[in-house]
Amino acid sequence: MFNIKNLVKPIIRGLRAYEAKEVPCTVKLDANESPYGIEGPFVSALETLKTNRYPDPEAKKLKKIVAKWFGVAPSQVLHGNGSDELIYYLVATFGGPVLYPVPTFSIYGIISQALGEKIIAIPLDTAFDIDLGKMIAAVRRERPKLIFLSTPNNPTGNCFSSEKILRLLDASKGIVVVDEAYQQFSSEKGFTPLLKDHKNLVVMRSLSKIGLAALRLGFLIADPEIIVEVNKVRLPFNVNALSQAVAVEILQNSRGIKASIKTVISERRRLFREMENLDGVHPYPSDANFILFRVKDPESLYQALLKRGVLIRNLNSVVEGCLRVTVGTPEENTFLLETLRASLP
Repeated sequence: MFNIKNLVKPIIRGLRAYEAKEVPCTVKLDANESPYGIEGPFVSALETLKTNRYPDPEAKKLKKIVAKWFGVAPSQVLHGNGSDELIYYLVATFGGPVLYPVPTFSIYGIISQALGEKIIAIPLDTAFDIDLGKMIAAVRRERPKLIFLSTPNNPTGNCFSSEKILRLLDASKGIVVVDEAYQQFSSEKGFTPLLKDHKNLVVMRSLSKIGLAALRLGFLIADPEIIVEVNKVRLPFNVNALSQAVAVEILQNSRGIKASIKTVISERRRLFREMENLDGVHPYPSDANFILFRVKDPESLYQALLKRGVLIRNLNSVVEGCLRVTVGTPEENTFLLETLRASLP
């Protein structure tokens, strides 16, 4: 008798799929999306689109604009269908072992295991920073080919110590990937200026957190030699023509994006201050577009908020006692605070 499980690789049988559940709610603050979309209708982008032709496989126009944004050469940029795809390409290109601190973005581990690579997960210290001693010990012991560092980190929201990241860059003979998906919301400087001094540094950037999540666009920024190698495993035409055209039009006039980022940062500060004043709520400082906070009974509070129409992320199984809320519009944040007050014991 045919049994599909007999054909599935053992490592895949033991994995759980990444879940992005759609839960009905009034205010959606669970997925770290921007509360602001970018105004359309993107007429010029649609006018030039030829639906019968494949998209530009090299995304040349888009990469040129992105390179200018980050102050690098187009030869240092590789485009992806979101950062997830680029993580997959990195692991497919370089293999493992793959090292990262935890808790962090779960896709690093899921993709590495799916590709049959060994993972080494080192817990963060009590301040949610890199435990440098344990990380360097793991580098010397395991000799990882890839190290993933999300800064600002999801789900904790804080930036890792730049000095510790530099120490890891110097200690490692592998690739160190600094994932800056949330960097636009941070007061800390990004790592792209350090590319010229560190050949093993790769920086990842995403447009998903700044209002363009629907386009699914991410970028690797690295030494051209690294880009050449990773590009060998990139699937043909991986970024569709519509996403390329709309992104080009938006990035050429980015005032709307910059304004929405400023608003989110301002609202994050307000939300943090208000949450600090709530009895039984301990918010952690954040450099991202979300806030992690600890409460006595996260399961009950999560359900109470959802019953009142507010969807946030229950992270109790990842960071004990914690929930995570995305920064929304001023109106959404006010509603969240009111609902929090009504839901707390």
